[in-house]
Amino acid sequence: MASGSYRNGGPKPTSKLDRLPPSTAYSTPKPSAKPRPSAAPVPRRGGSVAPAAASAGKAGGDAGVPGRVRVAVRLRPRNAEETIADADFADCVELQPELKRLKLRKNNWESETYEFDELLTEFASQKRVYEVVAKPVVESVLEGYNGTVMAYGQTGTGKTYTLGRLGEEDTAARGIMVRAMEDILADTSPETDSVSVSYLQLYMESIQDLLVPANDNIAIIEDPKTGDVSLPGATSVEIRDQKSFMELLRLGEAHRFAANTKLNTESSRSHAILTVHVKRSLKGKHDADHGFPSENGTSSTLVKSFRPPIVRKSKLVVVDLAGSERIDKSGSEGHTLEEAKSINLSLSALGKCINALAENSPHVPVRDSKLTRLLRDSFGGSARTSLVVTIGPSPRHRGETASTIMFGQRAMKVENMVKLKEEFDYKSLCRRLDIELDKLMAENERQRKGFEDEIERIRTEADSRVAEVEKGYNYTLENERLKYQQDNMDSIKKLEEKWMANVNRARVEHQSACLEKAPTTSSSADIVEVRQLLQNEKLLRQSTEEVVVNLKREISHWKRLEAAGSSEIVKLRKMLDSEANQKHKLEEEIAILRSQLLQLSFQADETSRSLDRGESGKALTGFDSLVPQARHPQLRDSANGPKASIAKLFEQVGLQKILSLLESEDHDVRVHAVKVVANLAAEEANQDKIVEAGGLTSLLMLLRNSEDETIRRVAAGAIANLAMNETNQELIMAQGGIVLLSMTAADAEDPQTLRMVAGAIANLCGNEKLQTKLSVEGGIKALLGMVRCGHPDVLAQVARGIANFAKCESRASTQGNKVGVSLLIEDGALPWIVKNGNHDASPIRRHIELALCHLAQHEVNAKDMISEGGLWELVRISRDCSREDIRMLAHRTLISSATLQTELRRLHIEF
Repeated sequence: MASGSYRNGGPKPTSKLDRLPPSTAYSTPKPSAKPRPSAAPVPRRGGSVAPAAASAGKAGGDAGVPGRVRVAVRLRPRNAEETIADADFADCVELQPELKRLKLRKNNWESETYEFDELLTEFASQKRVYEVVAKPVVESVLEGYNGTVMAYGQTGTGKTYTLGRLGEEDTAARGIMVRAMEDILADTSPETDSVSVSYLQLYMESIQDLLVPANDNIAIIEDPKTGDVSLPGATSVEIRDQKSFMELLRLGEAHRFAANTKLNTESSRSHAILTVHVKRSLKGKHDADHGFPSENGTSSTLVKSFRPPIVRKSKLVVVDLAGSERIDKSGSEGHTLEEAKSINLSLSALGKCINALAENSPHVPVRDSKLTRLLRDSFGGSARTSLVVTIGPSPRHRGETASTIMFGQRAMKVENMVKLKEEFDYKSLCRRLDIELDKLMAENERQRKGFEDEIERIRTEADSRVAEVEKGYNYTLENERLKYQQDNMDSIKKLEEKWMANVNRARVEHQSACLEKAPTTSSSADIVEVRQLLQNEKLLRQSTEEVVVNLKREISHWKRLEAAGSSEIVKLRKMLDSEANQKHKLEEEIAILRSQLLQLSFQADETSRSLDRGESGKALTGFDSLVPQARHPQLRDSANGPKASIAKLFEQVGLQKILSLLESEDHDVRVHAVKVVANLAAEEANQDKIVEAGGLTSLLMLLRNSEDETIRRVAAGAIANLAMNETNQELIMAQGGIVLLSMTAADAEDPQTLRMVAGAIANLCGNEKLQTKLSVEGGIKALLGMVRCGHPDVLAQVARGIANFAKCESRASTQGNKVGVSLLIEDGALPWIVKNGNHDASPIRRHIELALCHLAQHEVNAKDMISEGGLWELVRISRDCSREDIRMLAHRTLISSATLQTELRRLHIEF
């Protein structure tokens, strides 16, 4: 078997220097003096700039600042072996820290002298090393520059101690990684800044993720325009506090390859690369007063008040190189020999690149190794680089020490073009504009509502007053008319009666006079009286006419008041029309602002794709049927340009609108809507919103009620995406999701539908809180039922689900939370697992092998493993598995199980 192994699975690893006697370990006699400032940059011969330095650093085309690679030498004290073996020989190295000069002795009479930026003796403390080597680089990273800290040297000289020591027992022993993260977290704010970490190892020319070991072949992506390299497949974890960072370092160190050699009992067999990405927002710093033009060429007053925030992006790369070694001294053989060859080849390629850069060669062979491609920005690029070379004092290793010193000398000649990387945060600006737009719309709606209420109140009050006045006027007019009409009738009646009486009396008197033929004085008096009455009646009629005229004047006055009230109503109506026009204009301005926001969002996506190749969003597909229903002119206009992204369509259409279309009567609309929800669920940022808006419930309803195979397949895929979140997993189980998924699996025949359902159940199998319920509700049996399909993709998802279940169940049993035989065995999964343990498809075989190893780790399952043939599969895995980690896990499992060991001895199998 190969000698290389993971560090987890055995006793807790100890540092290379932990095994030294107390007298020879690193110590800090007194606090060191303040570190000297960085030396002035040394210009490269010819004044040329490395090709990688030509990439743009700062938004706006900022020119770079030349900066030489700084090199420090750290001398390791003699260890116990050297103290005994070299007791009669002097150290081959002499340090003169005050002169920054190093002497390498050839013999007792001759020596060679070298000068470095810093010399650190065997008594230099970890704090002193950090302040001299790494702290200037960390400060530059916090200011927006890229930085690299690297350790190079022979195996066993203290590289990992210098960089990666955690210092859990003694805080003074903390290495550069821990101290650098403390300074970064202390200088950043969680509200405005973000710090994320990725931890990789380069092992045998294969880039592997130390945080997620299954991610074992990460590709390097190179930007054809700028030449920058990135690793989009690497896991990036956001860091909020030092505790979480320490846990990540422990996890990464547990997965790093190490082996025992003659030079070091815990020798690193891979190059470890820790990358810390820092993103900082600069408040109050803006470029020239740029406005955002609207469609008619003018600038909106609202938009002019906002400026895009400035964001600085930088990264700190800490590289713990594997130690260079000579095969005859390290005693490497077998697989360890192959590891040593790979390490020496990659370090040789790095040395060639540094030689070419130091000599100003027109060709730098950066593509000879993945290590040189990853460090392209650190040597001859745009990063501020600090190198610490570690050496030992033993004269037996003088050749290796001289080679290490010459590497540092050549590295000091390399010049980088340090650049500040600043960008406009268009996405933050879009969010701020959205918030301001919502405020303006709410304020406009509030003012419009208040104005309409005021108009309605005035109209109601005016109508009430007019009605009251009209009522009083009509009542008074009618009373006066009736009164004067009655008086007039009474007066006329009295006059007629008097006149008739006078006429009759005059007629009688006339007749009497005629009879008597003698006039009397009484008739003349009567005539005078009648004339007087007629004159009174005439005066009374005149006074009545005057009263009528006055009444007509009063009526005219009330009509004028009515006309004034009508004109006021007309004026209020005009004001209402003016407000309606103003509302229409505001709606047009809102539409223009939405168009500008869409344009800004598109520009932000384009800028992000050009600057961060690894962060481009996913394009939304299958959304054509929703665009006509949205009825937004901005969406119709944008349809002629680049296809809208998920975020832009999400904002314009709205999640509630999309979810409502899941219940549409139109079959095509439902199909397109569920595809959109599935695409949105693939983005982690949208998953909480979908669940909060009831999207999970709608998807489960589709599984329950829909008869269409496409809808059920896409709905199952969306549920599988949502099931990657632990909180969503519990909601899916609480709403009967596993029962619906099992029913769908039983009814479906399409392999793609079965693959989606199996993927969803496999994600649920990774939650150890739900295992009992998952088994009771038929989740395991549903997985086993889907193997009838025979499609490799379906079988791969079934195997992944069983592996997840077995892993969580093993962890629960180890912690004491699970007792009894495995639920997988109770549900009848073991025969299928054993049968497919040596499947032709690599993904299926790898998951099945992991499941077998986890099941066999507990004695309660051992008898079933033996009876079903699982023991033979474990033996085969421990001998023939292509994955070393699985092979070692099977080996440890067989050794640790007393029942399995007894069976092996009974069968006369030596192990």
